[in-house]
Amino acid sequence: MQLTAKLIQLLPLQTGTGKNGQWKKQDIIVETEGQYPKKVCVSIWGDKINESLLKEGAQLNISFDVESREYNGRWYTDVKAWKVEPAGAATADKAPDDQVYFDEGQMEDKNDLPF
Repeated sequence: MQLTAKLIQLLPLQTGTGKNGQWKKQDIIVETEGQYPKKVCVSIWGDKINESLLKEGAQLNISFDVESREYNGRWYTDVKAWKVEPAGAATADKAPDDQVYFDEGQMEDKNDLPF
C-alpha cells in the first residue's frame, strides 16, 4: 500500500538487541490530506531510516504493509514502512509515457505469428 502525507511529529529513535542482533526503529506521525485528514503512526525499521528525509513538515510518499499480532488476548496493529521518499519524487517503477517498447514498424508484418 502507499500513502502520501505530511510528517507532523518525529518520535524518539528506539534501539535494542534481540536474538538476531542490533535493531533500531523510528516511529513517525504523518497526517493525510483531504476533507477529513487522518493521523497515522508509521514505523520505519533498520536501514530504511533516512534521517535526511525525516523533517517535520516534509511531504512523504510512504510504501507500507499493515500487520497485526495477538498478545495476551489483545490484538495490536503496526504500519511498517518498507520505502520512504519525498513526495513528487520519480519512482523507478513507473515508465515514461513516451517510452517505445518495440521498434517502429515491428508490428506491421503479421505473417510471423506462431499459430
